Amino acid sequence: MKKFSFKKMSGAGNDFILFNKSENSGLDLNAEKIINICDRRNGIGADGVIIIEESADKDFEMKYFNADGSLGSLCGNGARCALRYYFEFLNTAAESAEFLCGDKFYKGENLTGGIIKFYFEEPENLKINFTLKAGSRLINSSYVNTGSPHVVINISDVLENPKNPNSFYTSIENFPVDELGREIRYLPEFNGGTNVNFIDFENDKVLIRTFERGVEEETLACGTGSVAAAIICSVNYNMNPPLTILTQGGDELFVDFEKKETKFFNISLTGPAKIVYTGEISI
Repeated sequence: MKKFSFKKMSGAGNDFILFNKSENSGLDLNAEKIINICDRRNGIGADGVIIIEESADKDFEMKYFNADGSLGSLCGNGARCALRYYFEFLNTAAESAEFLCGDKFYKGENLTGGIIKFYFEEPENLKINFTLKAGSRLINSSYVNTGSPHVVINISDVLENPKNPNSFYTSIENFPVDELGREIRYLPEFNGGTNVNFIDFENDKVLIRTFERGVEEETLACGTGSVAAAIICSVNYNMNPPLTILTQGGDELFVDFEKKETKFFNISLTGPAKIVYTGEISI
């Protein structure tokens, strides 16, 4: 059984197993192997797997797989971890990098102290203030695709007791993220499913908890979800960039952008990305 080297990485608590294909000849991961690797009891444990490959056109190519073994769409924190790996091991003199993910090119910057800034494309399919039915409740919701599809819900728009219209959830900490998130994630109106973000506010910060598609549970942070929340907060609550997003893991992510009416561009996500440890796994 062959051994393959990996880096365990964390982007604000969103954790990944990263393999550099050029250092791991013969690496061939199918869905079953990825599920086993991401298993937190019988494997290494992670929200997903990242494979870095050489690219003829850009600095590198990134492939991202969800913990359920499926090929993922854009992962913002995963992208920041891939960038940190590139700056740390592949080109230590670089201050910026461009890479391929799927069929799109992205770029990022290496800031000080392990802080990585990643740039997004313009969001798509923005839909504001529509009603969902979940948990026997009618919930005011918004939606945007930031490279991955995201529903964003202010917890004050969710009735705690449908029979008592004056009863609301007062804390994001006791909010039933798994229960409602799982149901909304599979609603038929979201073809292919969606990620679900629940937000609240503390002073000038946006508090967020995310149920992630592909992981099929709450994660400690979600990069594309943080960007989605910032965009919805800008439209619905006139919040100006940069926005501070406080993740469930306790780290802060910073979302900046330029805006013209309901069009967003020059979007960036900035925050910590770190190497937790290096290891080998037999596959």
